[in-house]
Amino acid sequence: MTELLTAAQMRAIELAAIESGEVTGLELMERAGRGVVEAIFEEWPELAKSPGRAVVLCGPGNNGGDGFVVARMLRELGWEVEVFLYGDPEKLPPDARTNYERWMEQGVVSKLSMPSPNKSELDLLEKRAARTFSAAGPELIIDALFGTGLTRSIGGLKNALEAIQICSEVNVDPWWPRVVSIDVPSGLCADSGKVLGDEGVLVGANLTVTFHGKKLGHNISEGPEYCRKTVISDIGLSSPGKTGSISRRALIEHHGERMLGRVLSVLVDESRLSPYLPKEPFEHKYTHGHALILSGGSAKTGAARLAARGALRIGAGLVTLAVPPAAQMEVAAQVTAIMLQRVEGADGLADIVKDERLNALCLGPGLGIGHAQELVPAALSAKRATVLDADALTAFADDPADLFSRLHENCVLTPHGGEFSRLFPDIAEKLAAIPNKGPAYSKVDATREAAKRAGCVVLFKGPDTVIAAPNGQCSVNAAFYERAAPWLATAGSGDVLAGFITGLLARGGGPMQAAETAAWLHVECARAFGPGLIAEDLPEQLPKVFKELNI
Repeated sequence: MTELLTAAQMRAIELAAIESGEVTGLELMERAGRGVVEAIFEEWPELAKSPGRAVVLCGPGNNGGDGFVVARMLRELGWEVEVFLYGDPEKLPPDARTNYERWMEQGVVSKLSMPSPNKSELDLLEKRAARTFSAAGPELIIDALFGTGLTRSIGGLKNALEAIQICSEVNVDPWWPRVVSIDVPSGLCADSGKVLGDEGVLVGANLTVTFHGKKLGHNISEGPEYCRKTVISDIGLSSPGKTGSISRRALIEHHGERMLGRVLSVLVDESRLSPYLPKEPFEHKYTHGHALILSGGSAKTGAARLAARGALRIGAGLVTLAVPPAAQMEVAAQVTAIMLQRVEGADGLADIVKDERLNALCLGPGLGIGHAQELVPAALSAKRATVLDADALTAFADDPADLFSRLHENCVLTPHGGEFSRLFPDIAEKLAAIPNKGPAYSKVDATREAAKRAGCVVLFKGPDTVIAAPNGQCSVNAAFYERAAPWLATAGSGDVLAGFITGLLARGGGPMQAAETAAWLHVECARAFGPGLIAEDLPEQLPKVFKELNI
């Protein structure tokens, strides 16, 4: 299990390690600085071959202290290093002040006044750090201005960042320097991945080096875009997932043991996959459940057929498409292993689900608003595991409370951003607001709040898919960095995801685990196919993905 920590959780872990006597703050800072230098040379091996020139921008906190360590280590390796401090050295935290003084024994520090550097300071910064047609500039700019503890806008630094071409708003050109951010790009909220302040000012990094583990903000919202590439440096702290470890005890003390699973977010990876994925020799088709996918009318059946194919490929023993009379011939001509069942209205659906072998339902893909309003209440009254997607969500935009009153704990809602805003308009408004202070309201916060209100699992789609249960349990399926899957931005991919979840529910998985497993496999299928992907390709990649997983 990979935990995605908030800034406060990371501070609690570091403080507990220091108070235990396991390590000092200075030792952690030294390890962090060494980790940054090692990550730089691993990313750009050519920089390790011959010393170059670096500009290190240090801030007024411990992130700045890390920067002083990096500066000293680069200098010791023969680099020409220039350091700027945004703030007053007399007000630095003790460990950062110690490393400032160590640096001062071998170099100088140029001042950047708060809140906004003056013209002479900007001129010197631009002269030392900017790349122009006539000046090559430094090989490296180290962003050690603000780390995970940032709680305000850095708008005062806009002119400085623009002057040296590392502001995220600057049009990137071939002369852009290599920018390395320590922990997070300055200006980014580590908990939400949002830029703080309506000025929208932050550093655009080429490489972000964080410590101990990725934070939430590295994986959601704008975080991945501005971190560009995030690597983790081990600074010797214990895992919060290890029972009895200092880190876990710190989080228990911070949140309480009973609440820990409800406040700690995790990254969806192979360790989160459903145990129901394999099949055993002694099992038969009914062992793996029977999924019922409701289809729209004539010329509107494609989305439901995609969902049904997904449910079948992921291992549901049987899959039936429930089709209105006008679409029967159309669907019959398109399916083979998937079965067909005529259904007329809510009464017809109620009759069908009297068959208790139908243990998972999916409504929404291509269903149509009118049909959804009629059929969703009948489906939910059957109390089977149910996935609601697309039209099954939009149908209740005028009265979300009516839907919530009918939902039960074995439901999964799978909204994209537009559908989420229709069902949870107040939550969506909070999420869309520009934050002026941190920690900002995040997609994780929004999905948790939505799941609690709905009383069931909510999977909030996107490249930063967030999945939450009513009790606060939450996970992030991040399709960024090495798991980027931009080919999923194609019509019908969400329908396949709904089918994946439904198939896993039919096989006996719980709503949270089914949603996590389906979302992870969805991305893996897209990555297995690559460019040119269309929705029909996704289910057909599952055998390949399963084989790689030894399933």
